[in-house]
Amino acid sequence: MTSTSIDTLIQRGALFVVNHSGGKDSQAMFAKISKLVPAHQTIIIHAILPEVEWDGVIEHIKRTTGNVPLLFAKAKKTFFEMVEHRSMFPSPSYRQCTSDLKRNPIEREIRRFLKDNPSFGGLVVNCMGMRAQESTGRANLEPLQLNQKNSKAGREWYDWLPIHDWLIDEVFSAISDAGQEPHWAYAAGMSRLSCCFCIMANQSDLTTAARLAPALYQRYVDTERRLNYTLSPSRKSLPDLTGIPG
Repeated sequence: MTSTSIDTLIQRGALFVVNHSGGKDSQAMFAKISKLVPAHQTIIIHAILPEVEWDGVIEHIKRTTGNVPLLFAKAKKTFFEMVEHRSMFPSPSYRQCTSDLKRNPIEREIRRFLKDNPSFGGLVVNCMGMRAQESTGRANLEPLQLNQKNSKAGREWYDWLPIHDWLIDEVFSAISDAGQEPHWAYAAGMSRLSCCFCIMANQSDLTTAARLAPALYQRYVDTERRLNYTLSPSRKSLPDLTGIPG
């Protein structure tokens, strides 16, 4: 745990970067941050996931964040290019999709923004929507931590989890209290909003996604068959999990 506090970082004029996937946790996190941090100290960043993210994600982010600047981070390769290169899908123990498609491109764009905006003095708070309720691994994360790896070259970089202790009901309440609705995929039956077909998704979400995005589902099924490797770490194929043939 770091010895500093969010109030101190706000007073010092830190840049607060809100990682926003378009999902419920990102949306609730922004609602909280917008009440605490001055708008001129806040930007939003979204990792673009060509072909595999839900329709309307960027529009949803823009619609629910007002005039706060929105930056985009894009990896040098797509999800399917990454899968084809390795001849396998990522796994919970080797989440290359998170590191290569999200975290690394986002950190690169934050460094670029700080360089182009020296008025922040290299002081940045990277805000992420992970919650303790989601997994044991996330429960063990520190809500506010100095990022040693990125605190160099004149930067002082903190990672903050503003809704780390929130339960799922609090997330949806925060969205409702802000006069907003979650992304349309939740009302359509999804419990999470990441890639349409996520390696961490449960059977229900995979089945719902197959129904909502049949063309993309077919591409995943075809890729599984060609590589002889499944998306799910259960090693069951998507048709076996969803009951939807491809």
